[in-house]
Amino acid sequence: MDAAERLIESTRELLWERGYTGTSPKAIQQRAGAGQGSMYHHFTGKPDLALAAIERTAEEMRAKAEAQLSGPGTVVDRITGYLHRERDVLKGCPIGRLTQDPDVMADPALRAPVDETLAWLRTRLAELMSEGRASGELAAALDPQTTAAAVVATLQGGYVLARAAGSVQPFDQAIAGVLGLLAAFHSTAHE
Repeated sequence: MDAAERLIESTRELLWERGYTGTSPKAIQQRAGAGQGSMYHHFTGKPDLALAAIERTAEEMRAKAEAQLSGPGTVVDRITGYLHRERDVLKGCPIGRLTQDPDVMADPALRAPVDETLAWLRTRLAELMSEGRASGELAAALDPQTTAAAVVATLQGGYVLARAAGSVQPFDQAIAGVLGLLAAFHSTAHE
């Protein structure tokens, strides 16, 4: 891994652990094992490096989600698989946590990949639910857009509840709850 890659990966980790303000150029350089000259050779400064790190995190999150959501199985199976996939719940969502960072939210360039990723997830889930309605797997009464927004909000809120409690139990309960609501729209005519 070259210096630029080490700097991006170190910034990704530090943003997740400490937020933007707590991620100093010195901490990035120390974690990356790179000097100040190397950092400023590859990036114009902390905002530029943070943007590269946030974009990388967003791409990775979308790729992992898409792998689950486009996999085999019914629509409900794929959404369930996505919601149950392995996560570091107590650390929180690396994208969702950035919404709580005032410095990231105040900078349109840094906020954009966060907003785009969460919007992509809502849209992708809505597409999947529309597919389920079209195939008869999900009842016609299900509204794909509002249900997708509820799923994403529950997922992100589940992280918040788990972090506050210091336990994954509230996250697991939130996921079980939203899947129970989705199950209420499962069409028995499909089977």
